Amino acid sequence: VQLQASGGGLVQAGGSLRLSCAASGRTFSSYDMGWFRQAPGKEREFVAAIRRSGGSTYYADSVKGRFTISRDNAENTVYLQMNSLKPEDTAVYYCAADQGTIVSTIRKWGSYNYWGQGTLVTVSS
Repeated sequence: VQLQASGGGLVQAGGSLRLSCAASGRTFSSYDMGWFRQAPGKEREFVAAIRRSGGSTYYADSVKGRFTISRDNAENTVYLQMNSLKPEDTAVYYCAADQGTIVSTIRKWGSYNYWGQGTLVTVSS
């Protein structure tokens, strides 16, 4: 599966952005999807994930209540709606896909075999 992330940009603190990740190639609905981010000088960290059916979602504590992950299997796209953005949300955001994640590993970037190119989100104070 090939992944193409988009939707990043510059936004003021308190604002919103919606990231999209379009997938092509194999059957999108058979993949669990995740969003990760990496800020300058920091390690890549988990943001959110959604099961292939869309029935279960997972969030990092730092974004819970502000970010929402969703997917449209008919459109082969996963979304990350980001509200109440903070300067500390500034990072390159990556979408990722894998068919074999389990609950104990879905938050770990090493569990995903397919990655998009990243989209930059900058939140100004």
